Amino acid sequence: MTIYLDCNATTPMEIEVRDAVWKYMTTEFGNAGSRTHEFGARAKKAVQKARDQIAEILAAKREEVIFTSGATESNNLAILGLRDYNKTTKKHIVSTQIEHKAVLEPLIEMEKLGFEVTLVPPNKAGWVEPSVIQEAIREDTLLVSVMHVNNETGVIQPIAEIAELLAEHEALFHVDAAQGFGKEITTLRNPRIDMISASAHKIYGPKGIGALIMRRRGSKRVPLKPLMYGGGQERKLRPGTLAVPLIVGFGVAAALALKHSEERAKFCRVFREQLLKALAPLKPVIHGDLERCLPHVINFSIAGVDSEAAMLALKGIVAISNGSACTSSSYTPSHVLKAMGLADENIQGALRLSWCHFTEAVDWEEVVERLNHLR
Repeated sequence: MTIYLDCNATTPMEIEVRDAVWKYMTTEFGNAGSRTHEFGARAKKAVQKARDQIAEILAAKREEVIFTSGATESNNLAILGLRDYNKTTKKHIVSTQIEHKAVLEPLIEMEKLGFEVTLVPPNKAGWVEPSVIQEAIREDTLLVSVMHVNNETGVIQPIAEIAELLAEHEALFHVDAAQGFGKEITTLRNPRIDMISASAHKIYGPKGIGALIMRRRGSKRVPLKPLMYGGGQERKLRPGTLAVPLIVGFGVAAALALKHSEERAKFCRVFREQLLKALAPLKPVIHGDLERCLPHVINFSIAGVDSEAAMLALKGIVAISNGSACTSSSYTPSHVLKAMGLADENIQGALRLSWCHFTEAVDWEEVVERLNHLR
């Protein structure tokens, strides 16, 4: 039996989530926008409950939760939604070289529209120094966008410190929290974070649903414009019939994440200790500071072992990856690891293992034996 070790790509679904999704796909199938009967009223009530469940993780308000199809759409809305902002006064954006493509590619589009983008590098440990962000910020900086947790290395970025240095600056602060939402709780509750992107399928919920959380600063709303038109849903920022079953599933997943985050993290820490102990004879090179990593992921390379050969050798034992699932169909060297300054052989050999509280015991002896044969 193959053990799934690619939870950063997507997670299994919790049974409670599956049951909730099924209920709202079958017996409670009403449209949340239907005002004239009880089916619509119950659907709307279920959506509002999900907003509350998601908002609670972030100490946000119900009305600050905008549903999208996932973190990729949320990132696009948070960035491209500012495309019509007055570039004569605010034309500068600061982000990092290790962002997900769902942030980097919208930033390229913003450059085409006349905005100036500064991408700051990480240090060799995989995180961006707050001082480097501070140096990049200008008086005309409109947006600072920094991910919560890197999807390839699992390294947590210094979001709280960046929020603090932005305390006296008007720039909007966006955090792509696809990998950290529901796992590292406290940081995202910082009220200086204006926008947070999240996906349900990273926290044991269904695929195809996410959210952009938009905090108000006093009476001021984030000045976003919609990317699509055709309805007044989601505060006129994201038109279309709400996917009630997926939204309900997201809400249940969020509630479970908040309730069980500590015990899930404890399981993952024990698993990581066993993994590192098993790999020790191979002398792996760990990419990223383990002291700053979430406990459910590790990125490493082994001298003389190519990642593609390793994944092929481990088929039937473990399902792993060598980077982001969004770019795995046509492998190119990791832009994250390149930005960290890793040697080419380490980048080519990089493997990402990510697990969760559902993960079963792995035959590490067999894994090590097969990897050893590749050297």
